[in-house]
Amino acid sequence: MNCPYFYLSPISNLQSPISNLQSPISNLQSPMRIALFTETFLPKVDGIVTRLKHTIEQLQKRGNEVLVFCPAGGLESYCGAKIYGLSAFPLPLYPELKIALPRPEIGRELARFKPDIVHVVNPAVLGLAGILYAKLHRVPLVASYHTHLPKYLEHYGLGMLEGLLWELLKGAHNQAALNLCTSSVMVRELREHGIDRVDLWQRGVDTETFHPAKATTEMRHHLTQGEPTSRLLLYIGRLGAEKEIEQIRPVLAAIPGARLAIVGDGPHRANLETYFAGTPTHFVGYLGGEKLAAAYAVADAFIFPSRTETLGLVLLEAMAAGCPVVAARSGGIPDIVTDGHNGYLFDPQDPQGSILATKQLFADSESYLQLRNNARAEAERWNWATATEQLQGYYQLVV
Repeated sequence: MNCPYFYLSPISNLQSPISNLQSPISNLQSPMRIALFTETFLPKVDGIVTRLKHTIEQLQKRGNEVLVFCPAGGLESYCGAKIYGLSAFPLPLYPELKIALPRPEIGRELARFKPDIVHVVNPAVLGLAGILYAKLHRVPLVASYHTHLPKYLEHYGLGMLEGLLWELLKGAHNQAALNLCTSSVMVRELREHGIDRVDLWQRGVDTETFHPAKATTEMRHHLTQGEPTSRLLLYIGRLGAEKEIEQIRPVLAAIPGARLAIVGDGPHRANLETYFAGTPTHFVGYLGGEKLAAAYAVADAFIFPSRTETLGLVLLEAMAAGCPVVAARSGGIPDIVTDGHNGYLFDPQDPQGSILATKQLFADSESYLQLRNNARAEAERWNWATATEQLQGYYQLVV
């Protein structure tokens, strides 16, 4: 990758790491023009897009003007924010991801928009255009890290490139005046890999959409394929090799009479359908809105074996619906799940770990009910309005 501007010095006067800014919230925040670069956006469905949707909604509601640069998806605007979609091609190893290349028209659109700040989300290809514009025009730059790409490589046979990818990420992120992560674990990991000026962007979840009251008998019947009295295990998310969904099969086998519903889609679906053939597993496909909320609310446990999560937004959504989670003790997940309080964590290196954790979850009905209540209570601590107010506080500090 020929990116000579990687090696320019940061444009901001914030040369040292920003510290003690976990809640830079001010009642005096003024509206801003924000240019947002993202490698993925609607109509794609994933945790990054969910966060960006809510962030854009809240930024626009607060009087800001947002311009989104992303791979073209057919949308021209979202909640009042203009979307500048660029033609893109599918990533060979992951066709769901579209790659849009930087091009001169981006600079012309930015010159008309005159942003107060540029925010690049997961800078990889398109985000480099945002970095270059910010450097050349001395516009304050913020970057955020949401996808643990170096850890993805091993699941696609490219583990030998992890060190190189960290160097490229460091070169891109260190151009920013501030780098944001969505969990304390990832803040530490980025710092350990030489990325500077890193701070925490708090989590958020829609506790009105995702709520225990959204459960329906129809959804329970649908997900269990007509066996509503059976234990219902649930996975919701992208069906990619990096999610390690195969690890759920021994859990399913160990819980008498249990059934598994897998909600979502992705490049690994055909392999998973073969792997789970002959088991009581229902591949549901994508769900959205009230149907997605109902799926969370009717499940007995949310099983999440992924070791590559920077946060794991689906865990918060499950907890908001009162569904306790069983998840790998890895990445940003321990920021959300308190073992034995609102769910259970397991060692992903222990082949029996997820089985024992799930059995423990169901061992006692009274404790199980308390876990559900605690899961909901944890989710209620976080909302998108406060998370976006914090983000705008960061923007103000950088400007």
